[in-house]
Amino acid sequence: MATPDQPIIAVSGLVKTYASGFQALKGIDLDIRRGEIFALLGPNGAGKTTLISIICGIVRPTAGRVTVDGHDIVRDYRAARSLIGLVPQELTTDSFEPVAATARFSRGLFGKAPDPRHIEKVLRELALWDKRDTQILALSGGMKRRVMIAKALAHEPRILFLDEPTAGVDVELRREMWDMVRRLRSEGVTIILTTHYIEEAEEMADRVGVINHGEIIMVEDKASLMRKLGSRQLALQLSSPLAAIPPALAGRKLELSADGLQLLYTFDTQAETTGIASLLREIRDQGIDFRDLRTTETSLEDIFVSLVGQRR
Repeated sequence: MATPDQPIIAVSGLVKTYASGFQALKGIDLDIRRGEIFALLGPNGAGKTTLISIICGIVRPTAGRVTVDGHDIVRDYRAARSLIGLVPQELTTDSFEPVAATARFSRGLFGKAPDPRHIEKVLRELALWDKRDTQILALSGGMKRRVMIAKALAHEPRILFLDEPTAGVDVELRREMWDMVRRLRSEGVTIILTTHYIEEAEEMADRVGVINHGEIIMVEDKASLMRKLGSRQLALQLSSPLAAIPPALAGRKLELSADGLQLLYTFDTQAETTGIASLLREIRDQGIDFRDLRTTETSLEDIFVSLVGQRR
């Protein structure tokens, strides 16, 4: 077993080449810290689901090594897999089975003794307790996704993989799932999340990894990433149209909108000074009046698009 200061998941030199010759993963190295929420971002076909499937023992790697809390996923499969709960993208449930029975069965698959109190706790937290005797066939798509989460949590895993967990669910359920993830993390569960919803990673993650074309192109603490790659823009709404940026302001890297009514100034969030105060003085010295100003900050989505675009 790994010590508390060691990664709970360690991936080293992981390669996956399918029979067709397609190389889905190209030497992945990745450590997941104990107790963190880690968001794995990447476009369709980047390798996110393949990576998760290998760690969870569903797909065999071509080369490389993965350990889960010190257990090798190939040599010590049963111990490694017992620590993991997986909520896959696809809804794969026995439609005719009642909700509670499905959760109990999933717990038994991992050799855990029956624990009605734990099953009740999980179902209540997922707003499924009132549906415990309902056949899954009769549930809505959002409720079926909750059942998938209940199945993944039935055996009390210390690691939870959520593969596109909120795809196709409404905003209310998405928020409820975010609250559940935070609660699980507070109980010491490590969460690995893949998502197309960038705001999900921005809202929840401690660290963010970006995968593209089967390679990890970046892993960074979210706050550090936003500081390093983020920028802010100052937008000045002008009182009257400007035909061109005056030569005296040429060194300021200003952009003028097509209609001449907005000046944009981009500045580094890490710089000691933004230069905004002196810029506003210089603009007024040029006789340019503005009626409004606002600042916007680069989002994680902007950063993600930029990173993936650089690696095409």
